[in-house]
Amino acid sequence: MKKVLLTILIIVILLIAGVASYVKFGLPNVGAAPDLHIAINPERVAHGAYLANHVTLCMDCHSTRDWTRFSGPMEAGTNGKGGEIFDKKDGFPGNFYAKNITPANIKDWTDGEIFRTITTGVDKYGKALFPVMPYHYYGKMDKEDIYDIIAYIRSLPPIENKTPDRSIDFPMNFIVNTIPTKASFTQKPPKSDTIQYGAYLVNAAACMECHTPVNKGQIIPGQEFGGGRIFQMPNGKVYSANITPDKLSGIGNWTEDQFVTRFKAYENPSNEPKLDLKEVNTIMPWSMLAGMDTSDLRSIFRYLQTIKPISNRVDHFVAEK
Repeated sequence: MKKVLLTILIIVILLIAGVASYVKFGLPNVGAAPDLHIAINPERVAHGAYLANHVTLCMDCHSTRDWTRFSGPMEAGTNGKGGEIFDKKDGFPGNFYAKNITPANIKDWTDGEIFRTITTGVDKYGKALFPVMPYHYYGKMDKEDIYDIIAYIRSLPPIENKTPDRSIDFPMNFIVNTIPTKASFTQKPPKSDTIQYGAYLVNAAACMECHTPVNKGQIIPGQEFGGGRIFQMPNGKVYSANITPDKLSGIGNWTEDQFVTRFKAYENPSNEPKLDLKEVNTIMPWSMLAGMDTSDLRSIFRYLQTIKPISNRVDHFVAEK
């Protein structure tokens, strides 16, 4: 009997070791980086700049933000230099740093390697990215929009800025390899199809990621866009808004013009005031989103009015005592 039990134990240990080895060294498995050569022309760069700064918000994390002002507007001249920190004090399973994505750091990356990183979460070196960057959403976009973003990134002024290497806690250092998935691209709907086009923009902006409560980092099914996700800020917590069409706790009583005006209020940087040292700031990048085209904001509103209403009243700012 002892020999049988010992044999079973050895088999179990070998199985666990085999699975762990596969997860650690066999994953992620999203395929090779594609062979791409993206033409960098003014049209691509201009549209890529619009997307990266005002829709997909790449510059939100990959630049320096002034957290002494409301919503942390981006500091001029820091586009793409990297350095934003996501660490344990914010609830992350380790310490993660937004990388320098200017040509100073990625000049040796191919277009295909950048494309794979953005859309699957696997970098040039085959490493899995922790999904602080919402690559699962970017992998559902139109390829042409991703090409435009890459053209814009290629055009950024090079900034020398070495960011620290990440450190990942156990067991996330194993689990992270299971997170990247192959992209499932879509074709962007025409702007005339306002609701479907709005849905496309909502995905590209990863609105659901912040505006849905989570449990152990996973979105709670059935609560999409219902708000209440907690973000730890220096002086307290900020809770994301309910953006479903619920009339009491969401935006069901908002008009389209009210929605647009709420975003456009911060189009002028002078409207983002300095904060008192004890005030709680917001992670919502209002200044960047304020640069979105009015017609795009209207499409987003029209789409949000079609989703399931969720009753969830949110107190947005809770200061620490």
